[in-house]
Amino acid sequence: MASSEASELLENGSIKKEMMRHGGRTAHNMSSSSLRKKSDLSLVSKIRVGFLREFLVNLQEVLLGTKLWVLFLAVPFAIVAEYCSFGRAWVFGLSLLGLAPLAERISFLTEQIAFYTGPTVGGLLNATCGNATELIIAIFALIQHKVDVLKCSLLGSVLSNLLLVLGSSLFCGGIVNISKQQKFDRKQADVNSLLLFLGLLCHVLPLMFKFTAEATASATLALSRASCIIMLIAYIAYLVFQLWTHRQLFDAQGEADDDDDDVVSDETPAVGFWSAFVWLLVMTALVALLSEYVVATIEAASDSWGLSVSFISLILLPIVGNAAEHAGAIIFAFKNKLDISLGVALGSATQISMFVVPLTVIASWIIGIRMELGFNLLETSTLALSILVTTLALQDGTSHYMKGLVLVLCYLVIGACFFVFRAPMNSSINLEYKSSQDHVTMRI
Repeated sequence: MASSEASELLENGSIKKEMMRHGGRTAHNMSSSSLRKKSDLSLVSKIRVGFLREFLVNLQEVLLGTKLWVLFLAVPFAIVAEYCSFGRAWVFGLSLLGLAPLAERISFLTEQIAFYTGPTVGGLLNATCGNATELIIAIFALIQHKVDVLKCSLLGSVLSNLLLVLGSSLFCGGIVNISKQQKFDRKQADVNSLLLFLGLLCHVLPLMFKFTAEATASATLALSRASCIIMLIAYIAYLVFQLWTHRQLFDAQGEADDDDDDVVSDETPAVGFWSAFVWLLVMTALVALLSEYVVATIEAASDSWGLSVSFISLILLPIVGNAAEHAGAIIFAFKNKLDISLGVALGSATQISMFVVPLTVIASWIIGIRMELGFNLLETSTLALSILVTTLALQDGTSHYMKGLVLVLCYLVIGACFFVFRAPMNSSINLEYKSSQDHVTMRI
């Protein structure tokens, strides 16, 4: 049910369905919409004071319009725990839980704004804010000079999307639709796979460069920054490809059935433009606050829970932070809508790899913090094998539960690896190669 502010701002009192489909409705929005619920505004609508009624309608739509609304309680508890000096592990856990509904609401509000801004601006807004939580966490980790936490969290987001989210979607969809073959459009998957391999090349080269006798710290850093610029150029080209020249390849994923009982119809906006804009600022501020808590207390949580910082950053942060989006992808796989599930998993992995990661390196360059693009040998190998196995699983345009099971098992193996990997953060592995002619020391 649209608010009166929304009705006043709509041209001719209606929104065209075509605009709804092409006004920035990406797979992220389609996935998040599966976790939304219709708000009962009958009681609020009886209030006679117009301003108060409008405020309560927006408040109910934003805070109670999601099935994850109960997790909003973790937000004030996290703030109270921080200011009352409760256990640091409690602050970390509550902040992590509070990020889940906030991330879903940011997706909802960006979609509401896209109703008024048109298809191009709406698409760019969704492309930028699709992984706002990861970007904000990365910024605070960078400010606090926790580069290894930053790298592990971003790597974990890519791995969770490629293996856990995609694997769970293919497995659940295959089990529910076991009597029929599931198919999806390979064209979008091929584009994302190419970009992921380009990103992988940009990660591998700085690592391999360290094995050369001519490698220096400044040369490796320069190579990382040059690679990041190329990655950002590739991502801009991807946005042009997605939003202008080949939009039809990405429109098919948004054509979910409107008669689906579990998905809230989004043909009309629920809140007005300025209300959505203000609420988006509020939600972003809360995400920033909780992200600061998460980054500041991650070592305390590691000591309290007996888990390594790398495991928490690479496994727990991505799973909890994007729980809403991930759950939506699995729900659509249950309904045999794999194009949406693939759009969520591959789209998020591509955005993090080609936009968020290089952007943080460029940001570190600007503020004077040394941050290279490359991961260490274990992390780079994990990323390379994950991209390879995902590409192989999607190469024929069909799916069954066995493909999903293999992807999930790959993720479990990676999780077990980093669970037992207890090396402290900011550690280095020095590989010394000695010969009669030269002596090379390489830092990975």
